[in-house]
Amino acid sequence: MKFKLALTSCLVLLIATSSTFAGKKKDIVDTAVKAGSFKTLVTAVKAAGLVETLKGEGPFTVFAPTDDAFAKLPKGTVESLIKPENKSALQGILTYHVVAGKVMAKDAVKVSNAKTVNGQQVNVKVKKADGKTIVMIDGATVIATDIKCSNGVIHVIDQVILPSDKDIVDTAVSAGSFKTLVAAVKAAGLVETLQGKGPFTVLAPTDEAFAKLPKGTIASLLKPENKKQLQAILTYHVIPGRAFASDVVKMSSAKTVQGSAIKISTAKGVMINESKVTATDIDASNGVIHVIDTVLLPPKDNKSARRGAKHMIEGVITKGSHLYNRGHAKMCADLYTMAAHKLMTTRNLEMSDKVSHHIHAAMKVSKSSHCHDTRAWTMRRALDNAYLALK
Repeated sequence: MKFKLALTSCLVLLIATSSTFAGKKKDIVDTAVKAGSFKTLVTAVKAAGLVETLKGEGPFTVFAPTDDAFAKLPKGTVESLIKPENKSALQGILTYHVVAGKVMAKDAVKVSNAKTVNGQQVNVKVKKADGKTIVMIDGATVIATDIKCSNGVIHVIDQVILPSDKDIVDTAVSAGSFKTLVAAVKAAGLVETLQGKGPFTVLAPTDEAFAKLPKGTIASLLKPENKKQLQAILTYHVIPGRAFASDVVKMSSAKTVQGSAIKISTAKGVMINESKVTATDIDASNGVIHVIDTVLLPPKDNKSARRGAKHMIEGVITKGSHLYNRGHAKMCADLYTMAAHKLMTTRNLEMSDKVSHHIHAAMKVSKSSHCHDTRAWTMRRALDNAYLALK
């Protein structure tokens, strides 16, 4: 279903644009040039050195601000942005209007956000007003849709949308609810790192989360002599790359900058170890922030946990083999399944996503299969795989 247009002039724009290119489709740049209502956008694309990119194979979905949309920016903004010294900032803004792939209107209304070429996300909201469907991209209204190009599609918007221009540290400072975290980042000497290129995903404990720690813990950690310990704790809250909420919920674990892995579960909301995620997808210029309600503490030593897990697997396989060889395939399969479940709920093992996925898949087969031989051998292979991973 295409969006109903709120303004008659927008309908005229769409009809005119579509009819102009009724023959052979042109690429995104040539389509914008021919339309005549995107002169500022075309000028900006040229100044940013993005012409060749947007004339490339793609496909791309472009949320294209009209000349009137650019005119709404503060006076002098466009003139400043197209200066050579501001090329990087201009590229960041323009790529925030581009989504990889060809997303038609009927598909856009099904999502709540979309990752842009810039790296940050735009929010997509659909609402009804006076019997019309209105779609918002961040604060901009979509006024024309599905202008097909040879390398993608254009949707027209009535405002320029702006990505976050603050890095992770400045974003945390501006929020006002991460004062302890910011103080800790400074004491640990990690400001420059978290203001770097990244990108990073930061699991940010609030001031209330830090207040849950035993009395005197924060004061002790902020002392110069405890800098390394503080660095370990803080980097345990950082994941390399930009993982939005839609990415995180698909993961069972993630390796942190500190080196140890965190466990991720979604049975009772999104949990990171024993901490609950209370807010997600706070964009920053060099990453994304998710808010958590409890400070995460890295494992002191996972060697004993891994040794214990290996010993448990050895014992279970020995017992299971005896059961299977005596004709008790069901008992063997049940034993192996319980052992696999224990592995998945044991902290500090830091098994890879690949191994965890293998165990989950095996447990799923075990649960659904009526053949006890199949169940036993499926779970045995999963345990063997886990055992090798624990070496």
